[in-house]
Amino acid sequence: MTARNGRPARAGAVSAQAARERTPGAGGAPDAVSGPAHDDTVAGVVRQWRAVHPDLDTAPMEIIGRINRCAALFQQAEDAPLRREGLSRPEFDLLGALRRTGHELTPSELARETFSSGAAVTKRLKQLTERGLVERRGDPRDRRVAHVRLTDAGRALVDGVLPEQLAYERAVLSGLDSEGQGELAALLGELLGRLEGRPGALRI
Repeated sequence: MTARNGRPARAGAVSAQAARERTPGAGGAPDAVSGPAHDDTVAGVVRQWRAVHPDLDTAPMEIIGRINRCAALFQQAEDAPLRREGLSRPEFDLLGALRRTGHELTPSELARETFSSGAAVTKRLKQLTERGLVERRGDPRDRRVAHVRLTDAGRALVDGVLPEQLAYERAVLSGLDSEGQGELAALLGELLGRLEGRPGALRI
């Protein structure tokens, strides 16, 4: 992304300019959609909404819609290395939380680490325990509390699959160069940080 003077343009400045050009009455074409040069599903959706409600600012759809669409496509494609091991992404995230923290976690802590509900974690732990990948022990001071840890088989599985999974994810993102991936990671990190720092942000 380069400015007219030959220096790299700041992503925020370009985004702001694009937003002004998209806004009806701001001097830009009302149906111009920002984003990549090629068309995509969300661009078509945005154009349709602008035709129905030309008075509304549909710019948020161009970001949120694309994030949701990418997430849906990633889920449809599944994760090949995990699939070969008979693991779902949420199950691998749970195993990964135990491996990267390096110590036992309670089901409640696992729920926080993996952004999952308690019921979902309970179900996954049952399946992983039956496969011999995790084991639970009770807390001698409180029988209502359980502590979960990886078995040797679970640790070996995570360490074996992780390099393959990262290679698979690199292939998925290979359409973006390293600079583009860095910019995208930074922007998503900024957005996520703001949302995580505002507990009520998603309920406004």
